[in-house]
Amino acid sequence: MDINQARTFLAITAHGSFLEASRQLHLTQSTVSARILRLEDELGARLFTRNRSGASLTLAGRRFLVYAKRLVLTADQARDDIGLPERYRASIRIGGRIALWEGFLSRWVGWMRQRTTDVVIRSEIGFEENLMHRLIEGSLDIGLMYTPSHNPGLIVEHLFDETLVLVSSHADDTGPGEDYIYIEWGPGFYTQHAQSYPDLERPPQIANIGWLGIQLILANGGSCFLPARMAASFISAGRLYRVPGSPEYIHPAYMVYPRDTDNPVMAQAVEGLRELATREQVVQS
Repeated sequence: MDINQARTFLAITAHGSFLEASRQLHLTQSTVSARILRLEDELGARLFTRNRSGASLTLAGRRFLVYAKRLVLTADQARDDIGLPERYRASIRIGGRIALWEGFLSRWVGWMRQRTTDVVIRSEIGFEENLMHRLIEGSLDIGLMYTPSHNPGLIVEHLFDETLVLVSSHADDTGPGEDYIYIEWGPGFYTQHAQSYPDLERPPQIANIGWLGIQLILANGGSCFLPARMAASFISAGRLYRVPGSPEYIHPAYMVYPRDTDNPVMAQAVEGLRELATREQVVQS
């Protein structure tokens, strides 16, 4: 059994498809299939059931999932840690939505650096789908996001609640207008937004992240919903304004991390996120 077989197995598990795994791994589908066949021969068990919707794990596959993650994680940690200068004892990889890097995760990095100067922190920006795939594959230690999915090997923990507020570049704005930008904050926001504005036509501008919404309204004028903490500095500087009488939406933020891990700094990293999340919630309340 080699590490590439384990990586291929995890890619199929994460994406639910041999075809999608081959795309993500930049391999032919026949190569992916051959790797799994060899792995199944070595293990003496069938790992996947193929169907019209893709591929799902068999009982044996679910059992092997734990070991595949350990194999890949051990190999990645070995590569990362062996190449570290002697003054570093470990590394940790964290990824999150860009809105959560705005202030919150940046402060967490500072928190970690003050307490663990002998740890390398690898920081990334990503969306839920990519972050979850990375966590399932074992190539990411912690992911912060708004709409996580669930996996038996991962813990999904609520961190704090964002408050989404309507802000505008116009001080006298009264609600979404012709220059309103709809930010795709997820299905929960979509439902609440539709209930608040049942007669609103489909906005002419749509953005997939809050940071992009900020750039657009600062450059061209307009309004959008943003996390209150993300908009605070722009409001204080007089560059954006809260729209009076507009609804506010609760938008939970979560951290996701492996149920089992050998990373020696995972416990401290998670504790730091909890501590900063508690402070964040106090500030927002």
